[in-house]
Amino acid sequence: MGRVDFKPGNMLYPLPAVLVSCSDQNGNDNLLTVAWTGTVCSDPAMVSISVRKERYSHQMIRETGEFVINLTTAELVRAVDFCGVRSGKDVDKWAEMKLHKLPAEKVKAPMLEESPVNIECKVTQILELGSHDMFLAEVVAVHVDDRYMDEKGRFHLNDTDLLAYSHGIYLRLGEELGTFGFSVKKK
Repeated sequence: MGRVDFKPGNMLYPLPAVLVSCSDQNGNDNLLTVAWTGTVCSDPAMVSISVRKERYSHQMIRETGEFVINLTTAELVRAVDFCGVRSGKDVDKWAEMKLHKLPAEKVKAPMLEESPVNIECKVTQILELGSHDMFLAEVVAVHVDDRYMDEKGRFHLNDTDLLAYSHGIYLRLGEELGTFGFSVKKK
């Protein structure tokens, strides 16, 4: 088996395809599709999103220092794509995609009602990296859709039909192949 050399680039896939909601200081809300997002630290709980400087939402997040990461599902795939290719300068993405806002608890940006998980974030640092700025943020609140809670109070995230993005294609997550630690578990 051989290898083909590619120019250095981002080939770390699949990625979560999330909708980030934000507001400006005048209360105008927007949604932005972000695939460059991830966990940074568990204590304190921190995440990052990387956003191109020319994106309409970039300045909103920079000014307010707040945003909400809304996990997405297969049902939201059209909205995820639309919010990634249309600018909030030109269109109200909430209205166009018939999406609903919920008030957040700790930040001014709204949460996406159709999302199974909403992660409220406050920016702690902005790293200017080139084409994108990385917003490092502390997680200040998390909300989950109670439809995925069982009678024992456990949240079943994997039952939500989560969406992923891989090399230009949206995918639904599916088959379970193992659980954490299964490779060393005694039988």
